[in-house]
Amino acid sequence: MSETHSPHDDTTPDDSVDGSIHDGRGTYDVVLLVEQALTAGDAQQVRSLHSEIEDHVVYHVLLPLEDAAARIEASMGTLGAGDLMAAPALGMNDVDIEALRRECEENSSSELQQTLVAIRAAGGEATGKVTSEPPVDALTALVSAVDAREAIILTRPHVVAEFFHVDWTSRARRKLGVPVLHLIEHENFDEQSSGAGEGVSGL
Repeated sequence: MSETHSPHDDTTPDDSVDGSIHDGRGTYDVVLLVEQALTAGDAQQVRSLHSEIEDHVVYHVLLPLEDAAARIEASMGTLGAGDLMAAPALGMNDVDIEALRRECEENSSSELQQTLVAIRAAGGEATGKVTSEPPVDALTALVSAVDAREAIILTRPHVVAEFFHVDWTSRARRKLGVPVLHLIEHENFDEQSSGAGEGVSGL
């Protein structure tokens, strides 16, 4: 397959390879794995990462489906041992699993739409889907499917979630042949780089 080079004659070999994303002829595909809806600020920061790329940038968003079973477990976890001993045994009929699953699907779909709207409002082109697959597997498959140039993983801005989901990033870096950037949602770049926030990491 032939390689598209920058039209400038004074580029070095390395610059010419990098210049292939600056000729405005191709598509620069970025896959975003997000844990929750992006805010307008999040979307602006993501867009700023690609502001100098002349090729057409397209964002492909993946949002993992909220887990109904995990929500039940989390709710049960808020009850103390005394509460559990005093409460009557819960049967499956006491919890409408199907209704809860529908609610989770609706919530995830709503957060995906909010994310797409935020990216488009920031001047980006975005498509997306809610996935029930393991997040890193879904990320790997989509990067391959769209021939993405990079992947960005955005997780929640609190310590517990950061500790739990850091494995998303490390596993993705092992499986993908593209740069992987890990950002914290709802924090600006200054907060992430200065130590005031949770942090930022990349490869």
